[in-house]
Formats: sequence, C-alpha cells, structure tokens
Amino acid sequence: MTLALSELLGATVYDQSGAASGRVREVALAPQEDRSRIQSLIVKTKSGNRVLPSSAVSAINGGVRAATAAADWPAANGTEGLFLLERDLLDQQVIDINGRKVVRVNDVDLQLETQKTPGQNPVLRVYSVDVGARGAVRRLLRGLAPRAALHALLGKIPPRTIPWNFVDVIETDPARRVKLKISHEGLAKLHPADIADIVEELAPDEREAVFETLPEEKAAEALEEVEPKVQKAIVESLDSERAADIVEEMNPDAAADLLGELPEERTEQILVQMEPEAQQDVVELLEHKEETAAGRMTTEFLALPVSALVQNTIDSMREFEGGVEAVSTIYLVDSHGTLTGAVPLARIVLVPPTTPMLSLTQEPLILAHESASENEVAELFDKYNLSSLPVVDEHNKLTGIITSDDVISMLRAKL
Repeated sequence: MTLALSELLGATVYDQSGAASGRVREVALAPQEDRSRIQSLIVKTKSGNRVLPSSAVSAINGGVRAATAAADWPAANGTEGLFLLERDLLDQQVIDINGRKVVRVNDVDLQLETQKTPGQNPVLRVYSVDVGARGAVRRLLRGLAPRAALHALLGKIPPRTIPWNFVDVIETDPARRVKLKISHEGLAKLHPADIADIVEELAPDEREAVFETLPEEKAAEALEEVEPKVQKAIVESLDSERAADIVEEMNPDAAADLLGELPEERTEQILVQMEPEAQQDVVELLEHKEETAAGRMTTEFLALPVSALVQNTIDSMREFEGGVEAVSTIYLVDSHGTLTGAVPLARIVLVPPTTPMLSLTQEPLILAHESASENEVAELFDKYNLSSLPVVDEHNKLTGIITSDDVISMLRAKL
C-alpha cells in the first residue's frame, strides 16, 4: 500500500482505546539507523507534541491506530538526530542521481508494508519522492476538494517520481551531515562532468556542502569541469585545508589556473596546506603566463631515457599516477632531460617487450616552446591532429605537456 506524506500529515491518531488523541505533525527518519524506514511519528496532542514510535503503530487506515495508550507516548523534547520529512524534504531541492539533475520535492510516497507474521506491526518506509504536478496538486487541493474527486483528478496526472535510493539529500549544516550520516555516495558514482552540471544548479551553500562530502579525488575531477567563476567561488567557500586536499588531486595545470584566479592571500593559504611535491608543481606553473604554452601545460607526463625498452615503459605506466590522457604519448629524453623523441601508445601494443623505444618514435617530432602563444598551440593540434603536445624550455628540456583536454578548455574559455 502506498501513502502520500501529505495525506499522512494531519491525520487523526487513535490510541489503544480507540480515542482520538491527536494529529500527525511530522514523520521522522533516523538515517544513521535506517535510511528509508520511518522511525516515529510526531503527534500533536492537547498536552504538547508526543513521539509515537513506528513499532507502536498497529495500522494506518483512515487514520493512525496506535497499540499503546496516549499517556505512554513520550514528550517530543527535540529532533536532534532525526530527519523530518516535512521540514527537511518537502519543497527542498534534492539531487536525482539517476536523472543527473537537481529537482524540487512536491510530495513523498510512503510504502506501508504489512508483516506476514501475525501480531507484528506494519512497517512504513520512504518509497519515492514526487517531483511532478501530481504531488503539487495533491497538496494544493487537499482539504478543499472532496476526497473521491481529488483521487479521480490525480489519476489523470502522469506521475513523476524518483525512487528514494536515487535521491541524494543536500544538508548544508556540517554538524547535521555528520549526525545524520548524510553523504553523497550516489553522486560520487557519476561522471565528473555530470556532477559539475548538477553543482552549477545549486545555491552557493549547497555547492559547498557537496564538495565537503565528496571523496577528494572525485571532488577534484568535478571541480575541473565546473565553470571558472563557480569553481573559484567553491574553493573560496571551503576551509584552506579541505581546499588544499582537493586542489592536490587536480591536474597541476588546472590547479595552477584555478589558484591564479584567486586573491594572492587565499592562494598562499591553500598552497601552504598542500604536500610539498604537489605544491612545487603548482608553484612552477603559476610562474608562467596563462596565455602561453607553459601556462597551459601540465607537469604530469611519462618520460623515459632514450635507452628504454617497451618493457620499461609498461613498468613505468603501472606506477604512473597521472591522468589517462597524459600517457597517450610516451616521451624519450637524454641524460640532460632534452626531448629526443615521442612514441604513441598504440605503437607499443603489438611489439615484443624487448623492443627499443627509440625504434618506435614518430616523425617529425612536434613540440612547442614555453613561450608559444595559445593560438600557436591550437594550430599545432589542428594541423597534426595531436592528442598531446610536448613543451620545452630554451634548452629543449621537456618541462610539460599539453593535452587535447587542455586545448578544449582553452577554446571554451574564449567563447
């Protein structure tokens, strides 16, 4: 049996003797115990608000029937640790994980599960949230239109519901997030670009709440996809330690671009919290002008000695912690770090592990100097259909690479 929250709220509650003892004021979950099972009902009585545990509800049919006397219901002295469906869910924005969007809750569908064992009380669970016109109309006309007429009207409105397990609740209060065990595990499973789209629809405090609870690596990937203005606002809203943890997981070039847009004082606060190695990579990139090849490059790349074999490359790839796009081409350097060759990843697939990497280099060797302009970089990618472009200093020492993702981001920024 399915029951709408709007129908349960205000319903008469009858105690063990059958006497009308109050009305349902709130419906409570205890997410730290069970995310979907209703823990209790808050009942408004003449002697104040009382808590009716779900275990004491014998039936819900034309009202709520309790298996205990009203005098046994404890006073509702607080709601700490409880998630109240009307207060915390109705008319609130939630994240639809399946639809990858932000929606507003118009009503909540509850499922009443009758127990098979005689004498056991029914179990009430949150089944889905109604985000369509049906829930809005039900709440708007409840008490104004005859029950039969309202049900006939609702039957003509197509339902728009989201199963409860596909809903991520946004809680902006850090203390409540911890107490209620509200996290964004479902959201974290989405593609970073989808997370970015969702985050951009949220209010500033809601964005902060999401980035406070996402795993650091996923938060970094999503942050790289967010529009620059929103990206900057998110990082400024986080405390320095959390911001540093996320920035450390970003590609160094993206991290440098982001920190370069922040006030100098804020950038220093974040840098000082970062691990030394990640800090050094970002600081080096911050020294370059953004509109140059050096300003667009990342320092995460795979470079091996000119004497390396294919097996050496495979071993190095297993230990490489950079992004996938950074290993589309493997670079060869001499003992001074001078770039001597580039080997497309595809060329090492079908050759024996003992094959010298130098024998697989592609010609001509396309590269860009650190001072090359963004337009020159874009032209090289277009002319040679590149997936990555090595960047060298005045001594032809390999200092970084530019990936196709970097070029796309660069071009988008110009639109």
